Amino acid sequence: MRKKLVVGNWKMYGNLIENEQLLNTIVSDLAGLKIEQYAVCVPYPYLSSVQNKLKNTNISWGAQNVSQYHKGAYTGEVSASMLNDFGCTFVIIGHSERRSFFGENNDIVAEKYVAAQSEKLIPILCVGETLEQRDRGITKQIIQEQLMTVINKAGVESLRKAVIAYEPVWAIGTGKTATPNQAQEVHVFIRNSIGTQDINIAKESTILYGGSVKASNAAELFAMPDIDGGLIGGASLVADDFVAICNTLNN
Repeated sequence: MRKKLVVGNWKMYGNLIENEQLLNTIVSDLAGLKIEQYAVCVPYPYLSSVQNKLKNTNISWGAQNVSQYHKGAYTGEVSASMLNDFGCTFVIIGHSERRSFFGENNDIVAEKYVAAQSEKLIPILCVGETLEQRDRGITKQIIQEQLMTVINKAGVESLRKAVIAYEPVWAIGTGKTATPNQAQEVHVFIRNSIGTQDINIAKESTILYGGSVKASNAAELFAMPDIDGGLIGGASLVADDFVAICNTLNN
């Protein structure tokens, strides 16, 4: 059976006081729920405090990015081994904001994916199309290229220790959301694409949906047969909303 997962992506938000308040509620409200898996991916400076807060709970944690380099004179970069020092389970790879704002192309994303797995981190590989690409009818082509660059670099077997997140770029932070059927269509395409390489890995792969997931639409999205949870942006910063989304997987 495929694993279910909800991951909060805090992006560049938070401070020590706000984080403490947010996590107090999340830890308390999700305590004892062992059926599914929950995680938060936080800015680098807060990894230590988040580790201290979440250790011995049922909530995992991780980072939002990682360097493709293992060590060296790369000022400002953070390596996968450094993330390991803070007990990270996950790291987000290839988020659309990294691709569009910081020039990460498919090859760089694939290198970061490999670097993460070399240190036993679970990459959350983000794929997705812009509105312009959707309007041109090339959604599947774009996602195929994003996915296959990683598979060609790391091998399809690597997906056994990874998570995929479909995030339509046009729905991230815009308030727009792909309809459940639109999201399901792309999730099926992703699963089928993996299936051309290995059908068993395709069946086992956890594929999340991201893009303005809220407490009000999570149940409908997560009810789709190929959507295994969500990568949650803005709603992960509101404790009650994030808890409600997590609880959706247990209903």
